[in-house]
Amino acid sequence: MPSELPMVARLWHNAWHETQAPHVPASLIALRSGPDFLRRLEDMGEHARTIGSPDAPLGLCAIDGNHMDQLFVAPTARGTEAAALLLADAEDRLRAAGTITAHLDCLEENAPAIRFYEKMGWTSQGVQPVNLQTSAGPFRINCVVFAKRLV
Repeated sequence: MPSELPMVARLWHNAWHETQAPHVPASLIALRSGPDFLRRLEDMGEHARTIGSPDAPLGLCAIDGNHMDQLFVAPTARGTEAAALLLADAEDRLRAAGTITAHLDCLEENAPAIRFYEKMGWTSQGVQPVNLQTSAGPFRINCVVFAKRLV
């Protein structure tokens, strides 16, 4: 995936700013620049997977510990199987790593994502404060926390 990193980072940046930025404080938006997404993607290494061609990625999914950490798809891939395939792959990787119960966080304002996760068998644990990782350190924000037993 190294050769496609800039394209994937651009996809992630654009999808994040479209779906998340309208619902978060300006101070977080300021930390989510193009170079920040590329740096974060590089740090994910093998924990990130994509779907689509290297020159036109359609989606990104990353895991971190027992956490499905990131799932973003391009607007053209929404409503297709791209997100479901990425999420199933993340669940398989978490299961293979010995995770019994996986978690993910979703902004409470992101109703389409919440419906998707529920459809995919994830259960809401309610709104909870979570720490997002940023270049300036942890950024606390309220999210719907989901869980799913993988065994």
